Amino acid sequence: MRPEVQAFVAEGPLPDWDASEEEIDRRFHQLEAISRPVTSEEAKALATCFGPDDCYGVAWTLVHLIETAPGPVPSVAQPAPDASDWHRTLWTRWENAMADEDDLTA
Repeated sequence: MRPEVQAFVAEGPLPDWDASEEEIDRRFHQLEAISRPVTSEEAKALATCFGPDDCYGVAWTLVHLIETAPGPVPSVAQPAPDASDWHRTLWTRWENAMADEDDLTA
């Protein structure tokens, strides 16, 4: 795993809306420093970094970064009922992408 991904993951989940502007900007810049695409291993690690809300849009940046990994969303199993909204979002987006691919090959 690349050092910039390790550094982001080591910081833990994204902060919530109550975090300082500096903290939110710092985490956003950490994400921007990660070159695309990410590996499946990196995507799986990054998927553990969602916080309680969208962190002023930073969570969407994280979603889009994870989606650069090859293949399906890192979690193969459908999210459990108690899974976070962000894991359900990733799963739904992956399902929709797979349906689109099936439509193209049909």
